[in-house]
Amino acid sequence: MSDIALIEALCAIVGTGHVVTGRADLAGYDADGRGPVGLAAALVRPRSVQEVAAVIALAAREKVHVVPQGGRTGLVAGGAADDTGSMLLLSLERLVEPLEIDPINRTARVGAGVSLSRLNAAAAEHGLFFPIDLGADPTVGGMVSANTGGARFFRYGDVRRNTLAVELVASSPEAHVLELGRDCWKQNDGIDLKQMVIGAGGGLGVVTAATLALQPRPVHSVSALIALSDASAIGALLVAFEQKWGMLLTAFEGISAAAYAAALAHVPRLRRPFTANYPYFVLIELSGGALLQSDQLEEMLVTAVAPFLEGVEPQVADVALDHGGGLWALRHALTEGLRASGTVIGCDISLRRGDVATFRAEMIAELARDHPQILVCDFGHIGDGGLHFNLVWPHAAGAVPDGLADALRLRVSTKVVECFGGSFSAEHGVGPRNIIAYRTLTALPVRRLAGCVQSLFSPVPIGRVDYGAMAR
Repeated sequence: MSDIALIEALCAIVGTGHVVTGRADLAGYDADGRGPVGLAAALVRPRSVQEVAAVIALAAREKVHVVPQGGRTGLVAGGAADDTGSMLLLSLERLVEPLEIDPINRTARVGAGVSLSRLNAAAAEHGLFFPIDLGADPTVGGMVSANTGGARFFRYGDVRRNTLAVELVASSPEAHVLELGRDCWKQNDGIDLKQMVIGAGGGLGVVTAATLALQPRPVHSVSALIALSDASAIGALLVAFEQKWGMLLTAFEGISAAAYAAALAHVPRLRRPFTANYPYFVLIELSGGALLQSDQLEEMLVTAVAPFLEGVEPQVADVALDHGGGLWALRHALTEGLRASGTVIGCDISLRRGDVATFRAEMIAELARDHPQILVCDFGHIGDGGLHFNLVWPHAAGAVPDGLADALRLRVSTKVVECFGGSFSAEHGVGPRNIIAYRTLTALPVRRLAGCVQSLFSPVPIGRVDYGAMAR
């Protein structure tokens, strides 16, 4: 089939107005949160699961590589085409139905194109929310495909832990529509196939809808930004706070001094919590229901932090309290501050919680020795071992030398995996920006599992990361 005939066939499926081919119109879709990354042949925007299945079946027959795309917030180019101009982008932005809240079951049945903010707005009418807290506003399909975590993973878990069912158009020539899981909370009657789809980045098919578990919205909360005298104290604080507060502790975020300074320097809307500079910061949050008032939470927080402010060499240098969103505004502005400071080389990693401080110290020392131009501006979800170990190449240093970004990402990933037993992808998925690490550090287990996966789903090329092809 010629390119023109393919476009005509796609138009017959989704309508002429929902197949985009002009380069200017495609520009916004050929990018993610870190700039332009690809060159798609066309973009198709189906409205229903049946249209998605028809597009996949057509692409399978014509051997066209399909890239499902959500909100373009993943930062690893997982929803973008490559630069060959031959891939078809499958945008899920029109899959905004259903959006059904079951307040008694505490679940939501949601189309893949529904944004996190829209889902939470609907859930809030019932005193509920989907407990994945992010600085961006992704879509449900993308969150399921990447197994997003976020700032409150520490308390509520990731998307995997909060997904009951997934509707999937399988990556097979027949493009079967599969319902994996159900809307009941306890399911132990067979292999949980939906877990193979969550976090697979589209490698087994296109997520078109999901049934998600919701949580009661906290009524009261208090946040504190804790300035540490030494970053090595984060482990002691984490254990002490968990023991004192238990499930009331809903976030434990780490912020390096460099990331903190970048946000305050480049995001004018932020207020400065402290007049002095400190080597590391921890943002914590306590939250609870109606029986716990904000002043009670604040008193509990102050009482728990007080011992760390005492002694000859106190581990905590200062504390800023907040009942609003000011401190969280600072946390969510870190990425904006980094982008304004230079070219960001992002590393989305995870470690055992007790290894975070050691890894930071060792990796920062190595990079300072070998690449003194680079600023390490790390921050992340220290409560669950997640760390956005971001490296910034300052604008004043000019363009990043060819190959350096990939080399640095691989260097960080290798140390994380081989020296600390961690993961080079905590919550953003695989994607082209860390595909070298995937092939180097992860490919063997995938090859061993490929036979089982292929017998279940018969994969054809689909998804930005073609797991089936890599496993052969």
